[in-house]
Amino acid sequence: YVCEPPLFAVADGMGGAQAGELASNLAAAALRDEGSRGGGEERVDELIQEANRRVYERQTQDSSATGMGTTMTVALVEDGHVAIGHVGDSRAYLIRDRRLEQLTEDHSLVAELVRSGKLSPEEAEGHPQRSVITRALGPEERVKVDTMTSPGRDGDVYLLCSDGLTTMVDEEQIRKILE
Repeated sequence: YVCEPPLFAVADGMGGAQAGELASNLAAAALRDEGSRGGGEERVDELIQEANRRVYERQTQDSSATGMGTTMTVALVEDGHVAIGHVGDSRAYLIRDRRLEQLTEDHSLVAELVRSGKLSPEEAEGHPQRSVITRALGPEERVKVDTMTSPGRDGDVYLLCSDGLTTMVDEEQIRKILE
């Protein structure tokens, strides 16, 4: 993770324990090295592209890291707004007025099946392929990054988390804990 205000991020590695840890560490280090330097959604996209470049290069040059990758969700806070960039199934949430809102959409097979109406949210919870990621940093030279800007208000709470939280704790419990 990265916690260097005004820049925050979470990265969750994939490709086996060691390769996944390497991928997420490379991605987080890229953000720390590059810094925030403003720029909203465009800057968030640039940061994630640099993180992707580092993971991609490592996995193409090191046979022991072949197939590694990482999810990444980034928040850049500036001028009362939060620019968010996202790849994979890590998430960004906003708690406002006692309501929890998921700001990002998962890039996973099961999430795509739910969005297309082929699976219900209830069926998705226990689906055997719910961990299959459809977009991540590392596998390709460039990655498509979803970006958005959330106007901040007094009292807002933003949460960046991996699926390690959301597969174990339901959203209502997350909301109660954060309140």
